[in-house]
Amino acid sequence: MIGGGYVGLVSAACFAEFGMHVSVVETNAERLAALREGRIPIYEPGLDTLVVSNSQAGRLVFGDDIASAVVGAEAVFIAVGTPPRNGDGAADLQYVHAAARQIAQALTGYAVIVTKSTVPVGSSRRIAEIIREARPDLDFDVASNPEFLREGSAIDDFMRPDRVIIGLDEAGKNGTARAENVMRRVYRPLAQSAAELVFTGLETAELTKYASNSFLAMKISFINEMADLCEKLGANVEGLARGMGLDTRIGQRFLNPGPGYGGSCFPKDTLALSRIAQESQSGCRLVETTVQVNEARKAAMAGRIIAACGGAVNGRTVAVLGLTFKPETDDMRESASIPILHRLAEAGAVLRAYDPVGMEAAKPLLPAQTIYCADAMDAAQGADVLVVLTEWNIFRALSPESLAQQMRAKVVVDLRNIFDPDAMRAAGFVYQSVGRP
Repeated sequence: MIGGGYVGLVSAACFAEFGMHVSVVETNAERLAALREGRIPIYEPGLDTLVVSNSQAGRLVFGDDIASAVVGAEAVFIAVGTPPRNGDGAADLQYVHAAARQIAQALTGYAVIVTKSTVPVGSSRRIAEIIREARPDLDFDVASNPEFLREGSAIDDFMRPDRVIIGLDEAGKNGTARAENVMRRVYRPLAQSAAELVFTGLETAELTKYASNSFLAMKISFINEMADLCEKLGANVEGLARGMGLDTRIGQRFLNPGPGYGGSCFPKDTLALSRIAQESQSGCRLVETTVQVNEARKAAMAGRIIAACGGAVNGRTVAVLGLTFKPETDDMRESASIPILHRLAEAGAVLRAYDPVGMEAAKPLLPAQTIYCADAMDAAQGADVLVVLTEWNIFRALSPESLAQQMRAKVVVDLRNIFDPDAMRAAGFVYQSVGRP
């Protein structure tokens, strides 16, 4: 497994749990040292136990040398980062290409080189070209195996997936059957648990990842727009979402309104798919509009908070519950809290924030004057308005009466709809949620 980041580490630990011997190559010295000591550099429920137990069993090892890691390997996964390229949002493949060159030099026998990183269409064929250029004598195949791991539930997603997508070179006739055999053996434990293995061409597998994430992002932007419409018409977005979601053609997931999607996947993948479509001279206007709607959504949320305070927050204390882009992760990438808190700080607000696991990751990204608190009640101390940005379960249990005692003014802007409107009003709050009367 080349890369010990989020995707690489979760995948490696789960493969090891299946009984395979997995070598993880990580070139970041600090991260490698942590992994060797059993310290997990990311927050993902259950991952620490999985890594430690399989390391102790000798099935999971960490190092920084590709040559020693790939000795005897039948499958070599590339799971390095593909961040958006500055300027145009296209995926930056420099780390993928560098890994391919190193793998080519290190392999001593046949292996399937598998792209686990999210890469643009055509990347797997480019990897094959790079390897052939470096080692014309090498016997290998390439495969595309995109990941569909949700942060906060990644282990369960890996162990009990909806499907496993495996792209192979449909045009090639010599090595495809051999590569398919390797990939079927890699995923045999999942096949035995009734998970569907979907074999496709390389381009189809690569595009499936972008299409899937972009469609889910589109559902989120759609329900956010419906929430705004509900507020204008006096309807309730929760009833609307339930009525929609019970239609099996639509489904109930990703129909929860909020301040806009974030994280490591949706923002990056929607931009990348838009770029792919533009370069292919093919229209992708729904995805392009989804990106625009989401950016506008985040910008509008700060204005909603300011309006709830009577049009000004200068000198007022804003309590913020939740900073990460979603619960059960410490990931701050593209979190709605970043633009919202910067806008509030620019407007003169005093920010008191609490997140169960994300505060250290948040500090370099949020306004310097942000005060980080010990818990939710500490954040609410003396606040003029309380804002819910991330729906951590511990916030759902907060007593409205206790919050009212802590706060200076009784104003709550609940951007995740975690509180009961009747209970909040009964406690004397001026309460605003998203898409609910």
